[in-house]
Amino acid sequence: MATQEFRLAFERPIYELEARKERLERVQPTTPEIREEIRRLRREILELTRRIYDNLEPWQIVEVARHPDRPMLTDYLSMCFEEFVELHGDKCFGDDRALRTGWAKLDGFKVMVVGHHKGKNLKERTVCNYGCAHPEGYRKAMAKMRLAAKFHLPIICLIDTGGAYPGIGAEERGQAYVIAQSMFEMARLPTPIICVVIGEGGSGGALGIGLGDRIAMLQYAYYSVISPEGCAGILWKSAVFKEQAAKALKLTSQDLLHFGLIDEVIPEPLGGAHRDPGLMATRLKMYLRSTLRELLQIPTDQLLEARYQKFRRMGVFFEREPTGQWVLVYNGQRQPAPQGPPSQQTPPPAQSPEESATAGQVQANGEQINGEPEQANGQTAPVAQTPSAADASSS
Repeated sequence: MATQEFRLAFERPIYELEARKERLERVQPTTPEIREEIRRLRREILELTRRIYDNLEPWQIVEVARHPDRPMLTDYLSMCFEEFVELHGDKCFGDDRALRTGWAKLDGFKVMVVGHHKGKNLKERTVCNYGCAHPEGYRKAMAKMRLAAKFHLPIICLIDTGGAYPGIGAEERGQAYVIAQSMFEMARLPTPIICVVIGEGGSGGALGIGLGDRIAMLQYAYYSVISPEGCAGILWKSAVFKEQAAKALKLTSQDLLHFGLIDEVIPEPLGGAHRDPGLMATRLKMYLRSTLRELLQIPTDQLLEARYQKFRRMGVFFEREPTGQWVLVYNGQRQPAPQGPPSQQTPPPAQSPEESATAGQVQANGEQINGEPEQANGQTAPVAQTPSAADASSS
């Protein structure tokens, strides 16, 4: 159960029922009626929690992903892995505490773990910059991943960041270049790579350690090119529109699975990972263990080729065949597109204002009846209205 200090607004009905149940459990002596009421409340809490979490809006999923009680990197290191030995420094500038790296054991597998850490209290969060890594963090991650590849050990990346650190110092030290270089290095490392978004997957900060053979997300995590607040600030000049931005960004795990950008969604316990961290860690461990068994059976050359093709197939775009015919490519699937992309299509001829005003007044047989189109049964049909400029701007 979440702590009393932080409660999500949409969970208020759940907390109210839990408070009633707790008050009844403290009543002494208990009676059959009280015990029956407690059982009824437990069933009602389960049903209400399931109903709320089955119908979360995208912004509410973002709130769950940012919940302070949600399991973080250090929680999964203690619950899923054994004998974790942290490796520090990038041998160039310093040791970024927002990105942790180290050797670990997952049952019988020896692995390299790379992950973002936000911190559990104010002191830790200040040191870790709330999980926003500097260039030295990504250089450290690259060096340790190359070390893992040298010893033919798989790499596990746990992503949980709102984005790379946006400060002046980070930009001066080549933040964008280092993230691009990290993605390039991960694309060709000759060892299995598994990436899991465990909370926030924000912008290039997540992509910097997000290129692998298998990409998975926890059910209530999000993965996006920009935070909803940042998107709202750019498009509408105000973070007030963050809910609309979250819906437009298609950042939920189900959206990304539908688009083919991730491979699997790992179910969370009822009510989110923050309500049962132990069960969430068990499910994550089961996924990692089964995926490692699968990837370790694949020869290295096939693994690298499949990783390359995986990212080449992402997206929707047009291609022209040698015959000159256009095809629409969607996640690797090809289908004919005779008209080609919109830029290649012939636009309709422009109409004068007088022609636009009378466009809907002519019948199918070319006749006019009192300036209104007539249906086959003799009744007057409504004329389609052209949206006004105000309607277009509001949409």
